[in-house]
Amino acid sequence: MVHLAKVHHDEEEPNPIVSRVDSIKLDTVDDDGFYSTVYGTRFAAEQLPQTEMPEKEMPREVAYRMIKDELSLDGNPMLKYVLFLWRLISEEEAEKLMTDSFSKNFIDYEEYPQSAEIQNRCVNMIARLFNAPVSKEEDRPIGTSTIGSSEAIMLGTLAMKRRWQNKRKAEGKDYSRPNIVMNSAVQVCWEKAARYFDIEERYVYCTADRYVIDPQQAVDLIDENTIGICAILGTTYTGEYEDVKAINDLLVERDLDVPIHVDAASGGFVAPFINPSLQWDFRLEKVVSINVSGHKYGLVYPGVGWVVWRSPEFLPKELIFNINYLGAEQASFTLNFSKGASQVIGQYYQMIRLGKRGYRSIMVNITRIADYLAEQLEKLGFIILSQRRGHGLPLVAFRLSPDRKEQYDEFALAHQLRERGWIIPAYTMAPHSNELKLMRVVVREDFSMNRCDALLSDIRLALRTLSDMDKAMLEKYTQYVLDPPEREEGEEEEEEEEEVERKTVLIVTRRHVQRHTTKSHQAKHNHPHYKNETHSLQGKTGKTHGVC
Repeated sequence: MVHLAKVHHDEEEPNPIVSRVDSIKLDTVDDDGFYSTVYGTRFAAEQLPQTEMPEKEMPREVAYRMIKDELSLDGNPMLKYVLFLWRLISEEEAEKLMTDSFSKNFIDYEEYPQSAEIQNRCVNMIARLFNAPVSKEEDRPIGTSTIGSSEAIMLGTLAMKRRWQNKRKAEGKDYSRPNIVMNSAVQVCWEKAARYFDIEERYVYCTADRYVIDPQQAVDLIDENTIGICAILGTTYTGEYEDVKAINDLLVERDLDVPIHVDAASGGFVAPFINPSLQWDFRLEKVVSINVSGHKYGLVYPGVGWVVWRSPEFLPKELIFNINYLGAEQASFTLNFSKGASQVIGQYYQMIRLGKRGYRSIMVNITRIADYLAEQLEKLGFIILSQRRGHGLPLVAFRLSPDRKEQYDEFALAHQLRERGWIIPAYTMAPHSNELKLMRVVVREDFSMNRCDALLSDIRLALRTLSDMDKAMLEKYTQYVLDPPEREEGEEEEEEEEEVERKTVLIVTRRHVQRHTTKSHQAKHNHPHYKNETHSLQGKTGKTHGVC
């Protein structure tokens, strides 16, 4: 996700570093061509440029070390199990191929024809993985690479909208009010697609005990202006697979000409290997397009996604632009133009290096570890919200029991784990689910059984710390309890003891987290003009847009 950046006023520029020893005068050296170490240069005692490009050069060793030192303050990606994004390609051959392709602009098919050919091979392999129809002469599935699933979803949404518009125009009907049906737990890119392309969002809301789309409710929301239904193969919050077949069967039963786009960003490289009998893909006649992220369980570094259509019928010709100014005639359907070839090359390497057996072995291992983690967390008293044994993504979504005596919540636990290096945030579930809080651990290839046990040990320690904090803070910080409001004469004035205890602990816990939070939670990426928006599901309901 790209942040909007605020451009600072001149008076807001950070103050230069202040000498702590005023009595010592240090002469600066104008020429840093020779120096003892990087830290012996004048740059080590100056602020790095932040708002304006410097006038003069900086030695390359110094630039490298200064930036590397600053980046060391980032979280450890090896302990970050909130994102589906892959952090590690374990073989140097893959990284070398990707490095060798850094300078290649993938859009230039004329200059880099083999890179384009490798993309075509990847599209063919992925289409067959999703059971695209290829056995008959008239079967002509098509697809392309994208920057990620967000772009792939934008392209899939555009195709559904334009196909619907063309049909309405041919019938002489109004085509100005398109809508799309989806689960309220969708990733934010679906909200963006609807907002950017002027499509009405029709949500099937989650409940306190259902976190996926209800097929009956989804089909009931359809009218003549519905361009399609989004079904998710692996939801952001709990990793559950939505029942694509049930939606398909209802559409067939009611004879509705409404397509399904499957958002398989996370599950597209998992379900075919762990649960191959599950019908969610092109085996279902109403599924016309599927997107998948290569940089999630496709095992490639961030920056590649894929989208496949059943046939050209579902990708209107007027969305395709033929260009020849790069030296050869080529068709383009993309939201951007230039992009590097490295991630596509990395995807091809992984698919031919691992093969189906290699991918299956990895997915089986991480599914087993996810099941083990869920079992151990359940023994600690947590409620498990995710599926097991391959019926969902290899992740564990869990929450604290509402019947517990302790007063801390999931956000306090997430903070305690953060202090131990683990980045496992808490979330607020999609709207209409009683403001349910949960935590999520995404199990990736590098999450071995040994690391899983280390996480469990730290969770046990965090729970003990929070329990002790409950008792100690109640005794020490009862003054933080908010003064009760004035009551009318004769009204009951005594509050339940448990309610006083609950308020005390929550207030103290929030203050503790605020005072001891890490710098990453003090980020200043948001421009003040765009804070507190009320048009998204997060702005309207407080739903957390869980990162992918």
